[in-house]
Amino acid sequence: MSPAFRPSRRQFAKSVGLAAGAAGLGVAAIGAAPAAADPPATRDADAVLAHLMEGNKRFVRGETSLLNRRRPSDFAALAEGQAPVAVIFTCADSRVPPELIFDQGIGDLFVIRVAGNIVSGAGPVMKGSVEYAVAELNVKLIMVLGHGKCGAVDAAIQHIGANDKLPGAIDAMIHMIEPAVTSAKDLPGDRLENTIKANVRHGVERLRTLDPILSKQVESGGLKVVGAVYNLATGAVEMVD
Repeated sequence: MSPAFRPSRRQFAKSVGLAAGAAGLGVAAIGAAPAAADPPATRDADAVLAHLMEGNKRFVRGETSLLNRRRPSDFAALAEGQAPVAVIFTCADSRVPPELIFDQGIGDLFVIRVAGNIVSGAGPVMKGSVEYAVAELNVKLIMVLGHGKCGAVDAAIQHIGANDKLPGAIDAMIHMIEPAVTSAKDLPGDRLENTIKANVRHGVERLRTLDPILSKQVESGGLKVVGAVYNLATGAVEMVD
């Protein structure tokens, strides 16, 4: 992992301008792409969250920019370091690409992915990754992002109730979702949807209380941890209480 780094706005504008000139013929051929939103000027968690949700609205409307800081020059500008504005702790599902969902570019998001977006019991590798983003990259916002029709959560509902055993490490992984299965068991409405949201809430609570780094930052107001669910059919991200 590289130390925190973000080019100045002048350097950023220069690199984008050069890339735009080089790619002008290609853009003209396919029609003008929607303007990409710059990263928020502040790292304040509320401002970053609003920025992400605006990006999701563009995604839902089909107005995302194909050139939203994804040119070769944008990669080159960040070759010496990174300064993402948010951590997205999400599922490994191939249908849940955070940079696309939130219309973000290279270097904007620090993405951590594991089946079922499992936080509790995920181990030092996953937790250490989140801590690194907060302690070393100065990230102020963490989002635990679940998604509809999550196969890992559905498997937990089906197999924990049946008390059968899944092959390999899948069984142990599925059992990490058991607290969410239990807490959502008697709620009205769709059981899978309720459990997906409960799993997100459990992840948010675990990160908010994770010692020694995250809990102190949350208590001091320097870090915000939120939960959300991505709708596969509509593309919309809904915040979870």
